[in-house]
Amino acid sequence: MRTRFLVTGISLLSLWVTSLSVSAMPRAYVTNEKDNTLSVIDMNTFEVTDTLDIGERPRGFILSADQSHAYICASDSDRIQIIDLDTHTIVGDLPSGEDPETIALHPNGTTIYTANEDDALLTVIDIPSSQVIAQIDVGVEPEGLAVSHDGRMMVVTSETTNMVHWIDTNTQENIANSLVDARPRDAHFTADDKHLWVSSEIGGTVTIFDAQTKQKAHTLSFEVKGVYRDKIQPVGILLMRDSPYAFVALGPANRVAVVNTNTFEIEKYIVVGRRVWQLAFNQDQSLLLTTNGVSGDVSVINTETLDVEKTVKVGRYPWGIAVKWK
Repeated sequence: MRTRFLVTGISLLSLWVTSLSVSAMPRAYVTNEKDNTLSVIDMNTFEVTDTLDIGERPRGFILSADQSHAYICASDSDRIQIIDLDTHTIVGDLPSGEDPETIALHPNGTTIYTANEDDALLTVIDIPSSQVIAQIDVGVEPEGLAVSHDGRMMVVTSETTNMVHWIDTNTQENIANSLVDARPRDAHFTADDKHLWVSSEIGGTVTIFDAQTKQKAHTLSFEVKGVYRDKIQPVGILLMRDSPYAFVALGPANRVAVVNTNTFEIEKYIVVGRRVWQLAFNQDQSLLLTTNGVSGDVSVINTETLDVEKTVKVGRYPWGIAVKWK
């Protein structure tokens, strides 16, 4: 009896340790727009360890504040799905309005925003109560969302109106509109919230705004040798936390531009997969991951050497991506 108890105790301890290590293992999650799936990538081996069936035409994907759950825009299912990242199961939905494209989380961790492309609306949702608390009229085909780090301001880009809409998060009102080049896609505040970067896909530019005055401070354009200008379509943007670099995905140019944020010079173009779309860092930002829609893979870039180290095959038309490390 004592031997059996000891073996059972050791087995239980082993299972607990294994479960704990799997839960804490860094993983990347990728939404596959054409397959209606979510690919799970082990960030130690860079292998796909699981593929989960989710809603129709999944696009935007973000983590909860504590990284225990994630929120998925299932665009053609007209809902935001909630997934438990320990069990990899769908545990609920949030009301989203029609055709949610992208989502953003307020720093309070309880308010989520989604862009409703078909209705020209920004929907504001309270997560604990699963209730819509506001719907704000914005421009035609809203997509890109960004919330300032202090939580006071958020922006929405409207693809057809070619505008950035500035929303006061306290009053839920649109307080200003700024014109940008054709088909704005992504938006990101700098770490100090002093500037906002906005990509324009068809315009081929990135506009940098003074966030206080809402005026343009700088415009970036891109030239890639051997690539036609109409193929250079800026979409996803990420800015490094502790280094003066920004990364801009250039769509069908199949490259990521490396921008020095001090000088606004483009220092390098990194060749990745076909039709690069969205970007995500790992915890210490030593790696940058890109979703490449047409080639159906993820490129893993070393942010120090600025070289692609790995390519990971995922599903068809990968779109959204986030990395869990907690």
